[in-house]
Amino acid sequence: MKRIAFTTAATLAFAANAAYAETEITWWHAMGGALGDTVNQIASDFNASQDEYKITPVFKGTYEETLTAGIAAFRAGEQPNVMQVFDAGAATVIGAKGATIPVQDLLADNGVDFDINDYIAGVRYFYADSDGKMIGMPFNSSTPIMYYNIQALEKAGVTAPKTWEEFQTVTAPALKEAGYTALSQSHLPWIFTENFHSRHNLPFATNNNGYDSVDTQILVNNDAIKAHFTAVTDWQENGHFEWFGTGWGDNQTPFEEGKVAMWLGSSGSFGGLSKKDLPFDFSATMLPYWEGVTKEPTQTFIGGASLFAMAGHDAEENKATAAFFDFLTSSEVQYFWHKETGYVPITEAAYEMAKADGHYDRAPAAEVGIQQLSLPGGDNTKGYRMGFYVQIRDVMNREYGRILTGETSVEDAFNAIEAEANNLLARFAKTQG
Repeated sequence: MKRIAFTTAATLAFAANAAYAETEITWWHAMGGALGDTVNQIASDFNASQDEYKITPVFKGTYEETLTAGIAAFRAGEQPNVMQVFDAGAATVIGAKGATIPVQDLLADNGVDFDINDYIAGVRYFYADSDGKMIGMPFNSSTPIMYYNIQALEKAGVTAPKTWEEFQTVTAPALKEAGYTALSQSHLPWIFTENFHSRHNLPFATNNNGYDSVDTQILVNNDAIKAHFTAVTDWQENGHFEWFGTGWGDNQTPFEEGKVAMWLGSSGSFGGLSKKDLPFDFSATMLPYWEGVTKEPTQTFIGGASLFAMAGHDAEENKATAAFFDFLTSSEVQYFWHKETGYVPITEAAYEMAKADGHYDRAPAAEVGIQQLSLPGGDNTKGYRMGFYVQIRDVMNREYGRILTGETSVEDAFNAIEAEANNLLARFAKTQG
């Protein structure tokens, strides 16, 4: 009898503990270094904020490596609950039938209030479907802006240019005379292609920039962007622009060293730049535009990555994921992420909190990306949705490198990009049948 009583008590104790056990979920991400430390802090803060759920962040390498690992895991039925997917890979994940739970549905099904209008304008629809339903939760969101060396511009007697016409006729020649290369940039497909189209409200692909159908063709081979790249080659020949390679740091480092006066990079780079011992003071302004293309420049859209809720998990784990997303999008957490990293706060409430706290009085450059994302939009400013876009970017990088090393003409390069990109898009469309 005593043995039976002991067994029964142990069973009841185990059942009681199980009833109060935390629901555990996993978060695969691509944030290394200091960004990874901040991700870990957010996860720790979430775990400490309540006792029902526990999230474990797992670093999976680069964006590409994380996407590849996530696809393989999904096929094996071992997918994480939350996966970070970068902008160029979004179509792959969204197009994989049954792979994700739309974040808007996940939150609504678990009693979390959701209004897409709570998010800043340039963030709302990049990871949404053609009907405007948010599929992925924007996370490390950024947009390209122009950083500049304050002392260099003062020495040259110029201000940061608002237009490319001003850059090539006034700013760049003065900076060259003062001993500087005027400009470098760190991502030709993102800055000089994708956001070139958004800044000028130009269509980037058919079918509503790819949102409405996978039977899509790219529209990159147009007069406006070819004129831009022709100008870029002229700037390079005149010593006003330099391309140091496809690596992000290849083009950022000369700016940090004071050799290049202005650098086009991510608004998310603000945090890292602020923590470096630069030999000059820096600030930032919006991405220039061609006045000859538009008199009313529009907002850019985001880069970076979003978080997708992966399907195939039970209701309790999905509830935990919804609770984490609710925590992540709170004003306090978004402001913390914004201050620590430089990525934009994704909600209007978090933006208002940063303003009320005087963050932009202390660091005006930290606000530029949000201001640019909050400009008036247009038909072509919410983003793009194209399959195999990682490979399309590779084609762009190859051809842009050939332009800037004199191996091909602008016309031939864009013909090649158009042909190869459309072949890739056609192949992707077949996988979605």
